[in-house]
Amino acid sequence: MKRVVITGMGIYSCLGKNLAEVQQSLYMGKSGIGIDPERTAYGYRSPLTGIVERPVLKGLLDRRSRICLAEEGEYAYMATAEALRNAGIDLDYLDKNEVGVLYGNDSSAKAVIDAHTLTLETKDTTLQGSGAIFQSMNSTVTMNLSTIFKLKGINMTISAACASGSHAIGLGMMFIRQGLQDMIICGGAQEVNYLSMGSFDGISAFSTRISAPTKASRPFDRDRDGLVPSGGAATVILEEYEHAVKRGATILAEVAGYGFSSNGGNISQASDLGSCLAMQRAMRDAGVTPADIDYINAHATSTPQGDAFEADALSHLFAEHKTPISSTKSMTGHECWMAGGSEIVYSNLMMLNDFIAPNINFENPDEHSAPLNIVNQTQTKKISTYLSNSFGFGGTNSALVIKKI
Repeated sequence: MKRVVITGMGIYSCLGKNLAEVQQSLYMGKSGIGIDPERTAYGYRSPLTGIVERPVLKGLLDRRSRICLAEEGEYAYMATAEALRNAGIDLDYLDKNEVGVLYGNDSSAKAVIDAHTLTLETKDTTLQGSGAIFQSMNSTVTMNLSTIFKLKGINMTISAACASGSHAIGLGMMFIRQGLQDMIICGGAQEVNYLSMGSFDGISAFSTRISAPTKASRPFDRDRDGLVPSGGAATVILEEYEHAVKRGATILAEVAGYGFSSNGGNISQASDLGSCLAMQRAMRDAGVTPADIDYINAHATSTPQGDAFEADALSHLFAEHKTPISSTKSMTGHECWMAGGSEIVYSNLMMLNDFIAPNINFENPDEHSAPLNIVNQTQTKKISTYLSNSFGFGGTNSALVIKKI
């Protein structure tokens, strides 16, 4: 099989607007979580969220491109532009070569609601504007990225709840392994506006630790009381190894294994067996064993049930090896459709700079997390191989094994 490597990365998140800012936040254990007053006014139980500043695209994109972008598409554009620069790829290269895009996205709520509200008020659908349809479709990110960057390869949105970004990278790896593409832009995006998250709040999924926002997301901690929503976008450039070498690219990491599974049970309940199977498949695909894994970026979102099931699965596979584990969601909150992509970027930044970012707010283990080696302070460590988990509603599970070149 052909080898698949990462030659570029880009990130736009509550931890920073670029790789350098995000690396610093990870190393310092800096939280990006705060209060959104609009949520309180709207009727949320919890106004907690990752604070992500909207980018200013005037001067970067023409008006037509801007009006077709939903919020998550704006973030994806910023992350992808950085990833392409990081990979040494310009618009001329994209025009002359076949490059694909596989991106995770599972909603475009604000665009749909805004268009609906405007029509209710005016009784005239024509006032929605010509960009409304392109903002409101689930495939908004890939259709816009492919147009802006003149992409001519595979063009598809992966819609798989909170595992979307991870599955996009796994599927991108498979396309390249099979020789169907030489290069694919992969990642995940998530809108952060209050209209996108009301249904989560309505089922009491969110932490209500409002008095201490930066302490609210506490994966694996005994006193966790729910997740904190967040978003942004993250992009990685996947490339066939020989193709990357031939064009003189800097190789950042190798995507060595991809594993997946479906729980086949309750629509919102996690499963230790399902997540364990995804991890085992990823390691088998990469040709490694649990003893070979130097670090695990856990899915752990800070929900009582979800963290417990994942902790049990991790304990089954890794407790005897004392494998270092942290959930960057302790700093970012749960970036949902973006998370599987962003956590590859976060973990790559750790691997390239020899440190493990902390699982902040982990103060007291419960009976499930007690057997695990959860890192709650920044740790200096050389990482050669890591595992990243992403699980989502509907029982979709994805795991990726990444190696240092």
